[in-house]
Amino acid sequence: MVIDAPPGSGPKLHRHPYEEVFVVQEGVVTFTAGDEVVEASGGQVVVVPAGVPHKFVNSGTGPLRQIDIHPAGRFVTEWLED
Repeated sequence: MVIDAPPGSGPKLHRHPYEEVFVVQEGVVTFTAGDEVVEASGGQVVVVPAGVPHKFVNSGTGPLRQIDIHPAGRFVTEWLED
């Protein structure tokens, strides 16, 4: 998936039965994955293991552009927050 998100936006807490790979192209993003909080910026890659609850938010002042890779035959998401 290609993500182009304004400041303050991002998905709510969820998980997948497969790992998810995030390739940050531009901007600043804060990931919460399980108990870990990671800030990443353009040029960094973040990998969330299968089954780990996670979310992210554009924590910068400009646009967030990233590629989210779901290495599975189909997209499966369990939403954990309303």
